[in-house]
Amino acid sequence: MRILNSPALGIALGAACGSVLRAELLFVLPGLWTLAFINVLGSFLMGRLAPPAWLGTGFLGGFTSFSTFTALLTSTDSPFVAGFYLAGTTAGCVCAWLMGSALRQRT
Repeated sequence: MRILNSPALGIALGAACGSVLRAELLFVLPGLWTLAFINVLGSFLMGRLAPPAWLGTGFLGGFTSFSTFTALLTSTDSPFVAGFYLAGTTAGCVCAWLMGSALRQRT
């Protein structure tokens, strides 16, 4: 029963829940900008909460998605849109994490 005491189980369950939530949001509001919002929100929460592994690596890791980001990025017909989306999402995620971290340190 060692697996039940393993942090990997919590991470796996968190990732499953996070990825289901992401999939549902993308089903309701499909598109590049929904995924950008999800990734920026997840980055902010990671910085703000400094969460334990099950929530950070697990849930937020499953909620945000580099693979879906890449798939949507390569599906656009415009190199300009792809470049803008890539730069904007990356900058947005870094800024969101920094803002969340700054808020966490102030409280």
